[in-house]
Amino acid sequence: MFGTFVLLAYPVSGGPTVQAARPTSPTTAVEFIDHREWTALLQKYVDDAGMVDYQAWKASAADIAALDRYLQQLAGARIAANSPQAAVKAFWINAYNAVTVRGILREYPTSSIRNHTAKLWGYNIWKDLKLPVGGVEYSLDDIEHQVLRPMGDSRVHFAIVCASIGCPPLRNEAYQADQLDAQLTDNAEKFFADPKKFQADVSRSTLSLSPILQWFEKDFGASETARLQTIAPLLPTDEARRLATSGAANVLYLEYDWGLNDQRR
Repeated sequence: MFGTFVLLAYPVSGGPTVQAARPTSPTTAVEFIDHREWTALLQKYVDDAGMVDYQAWKASAADIAALDRYLQQLAGARIAANSPQAAVKAFWINAYNAVTVRGILREYPTSSIRNHTAKLWGYNIWKDLKLPVGGVEYSLDDIEHQVLRPMGDSRVHFAIVCASIGCPPLRNEAYQADQLDAQLTDNAEKFFADPKKFQADVSRSTLSLSPILQWFEKDFGASETARLQTIAPLLPTDEARRLATSGAANVLYLEYDWGLNDQRR
C-alpha cells in the first residue's frame, strides 16, 4: 500500500483507526495552507461532471504520494479562534474531500463507500479514518457534523462529497478563501441543475428534492417554507424558484444513489 496510512492497534468506533496523515505540530496558519497540489490532482483525475478516475489514480504511485503530501500539509495547519472564517471553511471542505478520496483509494476497487461503513464491528470509513489537526484526530463524521455544519452555511452540503453518485459533484479545483462564496454557490447551482437531485413539476406544484435536504433539514431552515426559501435562489428555472417561494409547493424526496462516483462505472 502506498502512502502514509497507519493502522493502529486499538479499536475506535468498533474498528481500527486509520490515520490519513502522521500527527504533527501545527506549523502553518490555516490561511497560508497551500491547496495547489490538491487542485492539480483534482484537475488530473476529476471530470467536469465530478466523477473520479480512481483506477488511474490508484495506479499512480506518484499521485498517491502527492495526495499524502497534501494531507500531511493539512495535518500541520494551525487554526486559531481568530483565523479567517473563509480560510477555515475552505480548509475543512478540502480536508473532508481529500480524506474521502484517500479512503476510497485505499479500498479501491469498490462499488460504494457503504461497503466500508461497518455498523456494529469493524472499520467504518466515516468514523475510523482520521486526519490529525492541532493535536485532535478528526473523522469524516467529525468534520461534517462537529466542524462544518455548526458554521451555519447550508451550502457546505453541496461541497462535501462522500464519494457517491447521490452526493454533490466533486469540484475539480480546491476551495479557496478568496473564491469560496462563488465556489459554494456555483456548486449548489450545479447540484440543483441535476435532475437526479432536483425536479420541479410546476403543473402539479411539486418539488422533488435530494434526500440531503431531508437528512439535514434543520440546516436549511426551521420549517419547510423556510427551507424552500433558502434553496430558491439556487434553483435552475424561474418557474421552480417561484414555486419554491409560493408557499404552495408539495415536497417529495428522490432516491439516493450510493454507487461510487467512479468514471469507470
